[in-house]
Amino acid sequence: MIDVLVVDDDFRVAEINAKYVGKVPGFRVAARAHSAAQALATVQRGSIDLVLLDHYLPDGTGLELVHRMREQGHGTDVIMITAAGDVTTVQTAMRLGALHYLVKPFTFAALRTRLDSYAALRRTVDRVGGRGVAGQEQVDRIFSALRTTPVPSSPGLPTGHSEPTTDLICTVLHRADHPLSAHEVAAETGLSRSTAQRYLRHLEQAGRLRLSLKYGDTGRPEHRYAWVAP
Repeated sequence: MIDVLVVDDDFRVAEINAKYVGKVPGFRVAARAHSAAQALATVQRGSIDLVLLDHYLPDGTGLELVHRMREQGHGTDVIMITAAGDVTTVQTAMRLGALHYLVKPFTFAALRTRLDSYAALRRTVDRVGGRGVAGQEQVDRIFSALRTTPVPSSPGLPTGHSEPTTDLICTVLHRADHPLSAHEVAAETGLSRSTAQRYLRHLEQAGRLRLSLKYGDTGRPEHRYAWVAP
């Protein structure tokens, strides 16, 4: 099993990310941290293989944390999961050795793709490492293990639909443990009910959501939507 430390200052987001990790075979959440100090202390105790790291923390940045980890000799692998999308932050993360960089909001499928490629990297390194010295073919195999295939958010989006909004709605449905109505999705995302309904209808027609009807005592039945696993 690959032991993961989930780091995010938002307790709710950390819980969501932890649930996502728990759905991927071969991975388990060993700990959660909500500050750089908590995260560093956890890494120092050992047994963490991978850190899913937010950049914006109450007592510093995620990149500052990675820098401190490297200074102290901790080679723990890092995948950045953050809303910080500026090029400078991305470049710095690369230079500090972050293996992937996932920009919020994201879907479960996007995170799983990164985790699967990370697991493939570890398997490849283990196989090659047994030979002591890696030739060019083995080196190429190690580097190619981290490549990911982009996960399409929603092919063929209708006019007026945006990919970020589609991804946001998909994320809400993905993490829900029961079908949601358009009103509930709107409340979770901050969208208007009519906008949420428009996106939900498209996603249901595209086969990404399952529609069910909830009948009350009177009036029309309520449409409820559930995520359809790929």
